[in-house]
Amino acid sequence: MSKGDSPLKQFEIKPLVDLELFGIDISFTNSSLWMVITTILILAFFSLPFLKSNKKTNSIDDLYPSRIQVAAELGFNFITNLIEDTVGKEGKKFFPLVFSLFMFILFGNILGMVPYSFTFTSHVIVTFALALGVFIFVTVLGFVKHGIKFFSFFVIPGLPWYMLPLLIPIEIISYLSRPISLSVRLFANMLAGHTLLKVFAGFVSALGLLGILPLVFIVALTGLEILIAFLQAYVFAILTCLYINDALHLH
Repeated sequence: MSKGDSPLKQFEIKPLVDLELFGIDISFTNSSLWMVITTILILAFFSLPFLKSNKKTNSIDDLYPSRIQVAAELGFNFITNLIEDTVGKEGKKFFPLVFSLFMFILFGNILGMVPYSFTFTSHVIVTFALALGVFIFVTVLGFVKHGIKFFSFFVIPGLPWYMLPLLIPIEIISYLSRPISLSVRLFANMLAGHTLLKVFAGFVSALGLLGILPLVFIVALTGLEILIAFLQAYVFAILTCLYINDALHLH
């Protein structure tokens, strides 16, 4: 396989508009472009159906919601139920955060399956920025809610005092590693899946007629990758909810 056909070439970040600010490279890249496209598509997906529903109805068909509107409402209900199940009624105020994260990651993952697109969630710098934002938010939330008492989160209830010097540092390290585990899980899954698809695609083109079997496998793998795209967005969202629950209720 030549360098130009490398499975990792699809993850290469390319500057589209060279920009520099105070000596810092802030160029607009293909990754930035697909983030913008993702944001626009999300806004259109959740805005246009409801704008249409507000117009004056001219026929009986206008009284029924469109497929896109049904899908949008299912998305709202899905995240609402997720928050209520993990955080409780108190978590409703955090719906915009969880919903935005879930949809941004989900649309980014799905768009990455489109040929000649770019999967920005396959870059750890992007997923780490999202995870770090969640980590900072829940930490600040915990201090605002509980003040200095937030540090009791690192003390396991009912733990013998002589075990504290050993387990408190472990709890602190575990807490500080949250943005790392949250970001690596998403980035690694998307990177591995897309790389595997590219490798098998290379087999299909190289084997010609004998590439039917790899082609069948690619179709099945593509379906699995779409499922993983949803699952990874779901995992990111539910872990965010669990972190919010920890910040609100401690142990």
